[in-house]
Amino acid sequence: MTRTELVAALAERAEVSRKDADAVLAAFAETVGETVAKGDEKITIPGFLTFERTQRAARTARNPQTGEPIDIPAGYSVKVSAGSKLKEAAKGK
Repeated sequence: MTRTELVAALAERAEVSRKDADAVLAAFAETVGETVAKGDEKITIPGFLTFERTQRAARTARNPQTGEPIDIPAGYSVKVSAGSKLKEAAKGK
């Protein structure tokens, strides 16, 4: 499903215009991004998804072309976990 298709489906279900549905989706994405960037809290939508920032340790990898070791600095990543209702939906229940 593309963003356009998602916006159309949201607009139809919520009985709002596509413009309003797109604005809400954009605001949701922006809010999640800002909260994850801060890293001091996680966002939980009970039964659906949890978003949180995680820390990755520094590590050594290899350049696939030359085989030389490369030092990769510590950094941050995003962990997205599916909630129970989403897991059940994926099972087809």
